[in-house]
Amino acid sequence: MRELYLGDVWYWFVLMAAASYLVGCFNFALLISKLKHKDVRKMGSGNPGTMNMSRQFGLKIGGLTLFLDMVKGGLPVLAGYLIFRGCVFAGTDVLVSDFTRYLCGVSVIVGHIYPVTMKFKGGKGVASTLGMYAFALCCEEWWMIFVVLGILVLTLLYILVSEWGSMGSLLGITLLTAAQGIFFYRRYAGLLLNGWVIAVFLLLALDCFLTWFAHRKNLVALLAGEEHRTSVKKLSHKNKG
Repeated sequence: MRELYLGDVWYWFVLMAAASYLVGCFNFALLISKLKHKDVRKMGSGNPGTMNMSRQFGLKIGGLTLFLDMVKGGLPVLAGYLIFRGCVFAGTDVLVSDFTRYLCGVSVIVGHIYPVTMKFKGGKGVASTLGMYAFALCCEEWWMIFVVLGILVLTLLYILVSEWGSMGSLLGITLLTAAQGIFFYRRYAGLLLNGWVIAVFLLLALDCFLTWFAHRKNLVALLAGEEHRTSVKKLSHKNKG
């Protein structure tokens, strides 16, 4: 393993965070709706994300938005992992790539939710966060793809049965966070008080918190019994070009 000192690579961290943020600012929902000569921000809930795109344009367009946003959330994470793969922080056994992939993850989600290109009013980060975790979990251990797929299937089943789209998505993200947290806990069981390990866990928690915070109005509406249900059956019959 190659040892790296913070003083030698800090500027890389800044550049990666800034680049990931700018990637997050690119909103595919808005682009697709503009191609259809509409503005998704002025339709339905006004949220430029997968769920509103599905409600307004049907499941195919919603699925395309989901896929593109997942890739957007995942590629910066993959870059953060590959650039520093095989490196540890000097004097420790902490992998630099464990820190950088979630530094990029936080940055891309912040960019998606608070994009400077849209006056800091973006989507709610579900699809991008799902993509971020899918790439982050699978880039190192190939078998983690089965864990990711299992959680995604459980999330979809929950939404199908309950019709609570927001809550189902948040539960899925929480499970993915827990899966990564358990993986890191096992890896760093003897180093939990190390500053870099603490930083990794804080980034992991922040990734999850950002999406929950973006859904705070949905959660209030859900508790008040006013949240709109998401019927996949109805969306499947939607055909708006």
